[in-house]
Amino acid sequence: MLPHFYYHPRMKAYDFGPQHPLKPERLERTMRLLTALGQCDPIDPGEGEVADVLRVHDSAYVNAIRTCTAGYDMGIGSLDNPPFVGMYEASLAYCAGSAAAARAVVAGAPLAYGIAGGLHHAMPTRASGFCVFNDPAIAVHILLEKFERLAYVDIDVHHGDGVQWMWYDDPRVLTCSIHEDPRTLWPGTGGAEETGAEFTALNVPLEAHTTGDVWQWAFLQSVIPALERFRPGAIVLQMGTDSHFRDPLAHLRNTAQEFVAAVAAVKELGLPIVALGGGGYSLTTVPRMWVAACLTLAGVSFDDAIPEPLASELGMPNFFDATPPGPAGTGRRYAEAVVEFVRSHHLKRVRS
Repeated sequence: MLPHFYYHPRMKAYDFGPQHPLKPERLERTMRLLTALGQCDPIDPGEGEVADVLRVHDSAYVNAIRTCTAGYDMGIGSLDNPPFVGMYEASLAYCAGSAAAARAVVAGAPLAYGIAGGLHHAMPTRASGFCVFNDPAIAVHILLEKFERLAYVDIDVHHGDGVQWMWYDDPRVLTCSIHEDPRTLWPGTGGAEETGAEFTALNVPLEAHTTGDVWQWAFLQSVIPALERFRPGAIVLQMGTDSHFRDPLAHLRNTAQEFVAAVAAVKELGLPIVALGGGGYSLTTVPRMWVAACLTLAGVSFDDAIPEPLASELGMPNFFDATPPGPAGTGRRYAEAVVEFVRSHHLKRVRS
């Protein structure tokens, strides 16, 4: 069984409606797949505590969400974040899983999961990008109760802007994000020049249509060396799967196996990890990529073939992609320039 895996069906209530791309069925399918593999024994983290949310969010904003009085100026009411009945309770629920995972690591666990979390765009006073409360930032805050230095690693295709800006100038926290170039993808931030005053923000933007081999190379050449130099006590890992070539909301061409290779590289650092979910909008890719990543972090071996009848029911015959999308090497020159910038302007200045 996966250790310290925090989940409860109440988290599926975080639902912006049938036309919205963020579908709670992602969680349902993930849990079904874990069950089929005999790895599902989730721990109920409880309904969530507002005190945890107030670690990183303004009280007026939290109260507005609680009373359903938030307006467009707070990011609620937009197409990205339409209000729904029970939004406050559902938002607390996914934060509860991430907070419980962070507390487990504080208590000594080497690995803990909050797969319903990873909602990294929310700002202190504003919802953004499908995210009402910023649970990764909450997890970082909790971990700082024990560890002198923390790293946040974000492999979502979108820049981890909310977490970055919350910790931008804090020398205790290194935020790392590899994502599609802000010139072609929302939220339009995450250029390599965004480093923070203490060089504790590291961004690796890749041009649209970059293939997974280049994505993986860039991650290993930039993020991993930064982590090794910074020497954090623990890592919060946001595992958005939307860099996959079948994801409908972005333009990178990653495969499941390259995504999992990056997760494995983080595991190999030997540090305690709080593993969170994140973006991902194809129902045939998110569950298999999340499960493969969770098993990899726990050191659980698994066959590539997904067991029947679930494979047929979910349209996912395998964990990994048999046919990568087109020729390898796309985006290499741009990625090399980004990595060189990171090496020359950032890595030398990361506090060791």
